[in-house]
Parts: sequence; C-alpha cells; structure tokens
Amino acid sequence: MQKKKYSIGWRNENKHPSLSEVFSSVSVPKQKGIWRKLFAFTGPGLLIAVGYMDPGNWATDIAGGAKFGYMLLSVIFISNFFAIILQHLSLKLGIVCERDLAQACRDHYPPFISFILWILCEIAISACDLAEIIGSVLALKLLFGIPITWGVLITVIDVFIILFFQKKGFRYIESVVAALIFTILVCFSFEIINSKPEIFPILKGIIPNPEIIKNSHSFYISIGILGATVMPHNLYLHSSIIQTRDYPRTIEGKKMAIKYATIDSTLSLSLAFFINAAILIISAATFHKVGLTEVADIMDAHKLLTPILGSSLAGIFFALALLASGQNSTLTGTLAGQIVMEGFLNIKFKPWIRRLITRLIAIVPAMIASIIYGEKGTAELLIISQIILSIQLSFAIVPLVYFTGDSYKMGPFVNGPILNISAWLITIIVVLLNLFLLYDTFIS
Repeated sequence: MQKKKYSIGWRNENKHPSLSEVFSSVSVPKQKGIWRKLFAFTGPGLLIAVGYMDPGNWATDIAGGAKFGYMLLSVIFISNFFAIILQHLSLKLGIVCERDLAQACRDHYPPFISFILWILCEIAISACDLAEIIGSVLALKLLFGIPITWGVLITVIDVFIILFFQKKGFRYIESVVAALIFTILVCFSFEIINSKPEIFPILKGIIPNPEIIKNSHSFYISIGILGATVMPHNLYLHSSIIQTRDYPRTIEGKKMAIKYATIDSTLSLSLAFFINAAILIISAATFHKVGLTEVADIMDAHKLLTPILGSSLAGIFFALALLASGQNSTLTGTLAGQIVMEGFLNIKFKPWIRRLITRLIAIVPAMIASIIYGEKGTAELLIISQIILSIQLSFAIVPLVYFTGDSYKMGPFVNGPILNISAWLITIIVVLLNLFLLYDTFIS
C-alpha cells in the first residue's frame, strides 16, 4: 500500500493562511548570517512568553512563596520545561503544515467535534481575558486609586490601542510587547534586590522535593502553578504568528524556520521563568521569612511589601509590573481570539468587533463581582479563571501532540521517538492533574 504524502494527511484542504493580513509579512534575510536570521525570528516567542507571566500566575506564585518559601520553585521550573516542549510542537505544526492549531482541528476532526473544541477554546479565552481585566483593574487602583468598577470600564479603551498597533504592522505589536516585558523585568529586578533573598535556599528549591506531593496544600498550589503557567490559547497563538515570517516554504526553509523559532521560543520562555520565579522568591523572602504564610492575594501582597521592605517604591514597582502584565496579556489575547474564531469557523470578523465581543463577555462578570463583592470578588474571579484555563488545557494539548506525531501530516518533520514519548508523558501528567483539580474543586 502506497504511503500518503504528508501534505494530504487532512480531511479538508486549508485554503486561507492564518492571520492573512500579516501572513509572511516579516522578511527573513536570505544570507547565512546567524544573528540576522535569529533577529528576524525574534518576536513570536516574546508574545508567547506574555501568557506565562500574566496576572493569573501572580496569585499562585505569591501563595506558594508565602506558604512554603522557595520549595515550589521546582514546580515553576518543571512547568516551564513543559511549556518549552509544547510551544516547540506548536510552532512546528504551524511551520510544517502551514495551519494554526485551530485550522488543523477544523481540517482533521468532524464538524461536531471541531465545534465543541471551538466552544471550549472561546470559554478559555474569555477566562484569560477576565484575568487580564482583573490584573489591570487592580493595578489602576493601586497606582492611581481608581475604583474597581471604573477600572473595569477603562479596560475597554485598550480595544482601540490594539487596533492602532495592528494597523502599523506586526513588528510594532512585537515591539510594544517587548517594551512591556522589559518594564516587568526592571520592576522585579528592583524587588528582588530589595528583598535580599538567600541564594542557597533558592538553588535548593529548584530541586524537586518529595514534600510537595506529601503535603496536600503544597500539591494543590503546585497544580495551580501548572495550570496558570501552561496557557491553552498560547498553543493556538504560536502556531499562527510564526507564519508571519517570510521564510521559504520548502523542506530546507522549514528546517531553518523551526531551528530559529525554537531558539526564540526557548529564550523567551526562560525569561518568563525568571519573572515567575521572581514573584515566588520575593514572596518567600518577604512574607514567608517573617511568618506571614497566609498571604495569597495580590492586594494583600502590595500592602505588605512597602512596610516589610521599607521602601515606598516597592509597592509602586509591584503595581507597575502588574499593569504591564495585564496590558501585555491583552495584546496576545486579542490575537488568540482572532486566530481561534477564524481557524475553527473559517470566517472573518473585523478585529474591533471580535475584540469587543470578547471583552464584553469578560467585563460582565468582572463588573458584577466588583459591584457586589469589591476587591474580594475580583480576587475570587481570578482563581476561577485559572481553573477554567486548566480544564481547557487538555483539549488543546491532545490534538497538538497527536498532529505533530502523525507522519502523514508532518512527513520528515514528525516527532522523533524521544520527543513523542516526552510529549505524551507531559499530556498524561497535565490531564491527570487537571482531573484531580476538578475533583477537588467540585466533588470533595
């Protein structure tokens, strides 16, 4: 029996490029200069890294550091390793098959299954948008004293900011994201220097400790860290935005693209690891050190940082980093929403309509919670949003690992045995942990 070509390993033909308005719009130099090519591919990884340092990560990292000191640093490290593997698969799918993950699902599964996956993904993106709103709203209150309710309304304005940069070109969006990440990096570098953490306990914390599993509370927070770190919408996003690069759509061209895109992704996610680890280290060095082990809230952490560190700038930098994190996540969430809707449904909406719909879906619960419950309500919504993201994660990982392990679809780029086994082990771990989280949340 003759083996099928990988180009026809799909139920449907993909007729439209992902993000057609910016598809293949960023030039890649044809010369063999390594640094010039690496610079050309730098950008998508930074957009992906944003999802790994969004406001949803803050609560779990703060709680983990305050309660258990540096012990859960190993969980952040392992989660980041999972993310590096999964994002590599995502960019590889986009480069080899010239489909984003949403288009791949549409072209592989029957319409009913594809529709269910789309609904689940839309719910997850709305949950992610909710976390972004809450982070930005809390930052506006901390920096300028703007009431929570007004802050929720102000976040609608970012729709027009995003539209402005989208019209300028994709490199402008990447530059804005890079500037905001640099802001977060500077802020947390200041916080770490002022918190004076202990080096050897930090190094010890990176090594996995059996106590993490034995202690039910640390195990629960660990699952929260994993769920908040590996973001499902990032898998759809990366498989699309990597196609903005104008590399040769040949075997050699795709090999080159995978190589440089993986370097970009890995370096960017290493930066995300530093920032997530910094949040936990600061929490451990300030709150856990003085016995404040119950701090698990962004607002409480902000209130306590200044008196403990003895610097008024500590709280300001903390809030500024939170605002940059929320706005950064908004940019990538916008793109992910567009990619998912266009990919699954094969239809196009004007970007401002798509963004406004997503933002309104997230604003309604945020507004209700802020009016009825105030800050406490928004903090609880932040936790709920992370649970929703954790649930949806499995429905994004399983298709991704399956597609990239299929020789009909990937041809010579199919996952090797070691990568394939590693990817399925990560998938099984994520699925089991999320099942445990669901059981613990709704049944026990």
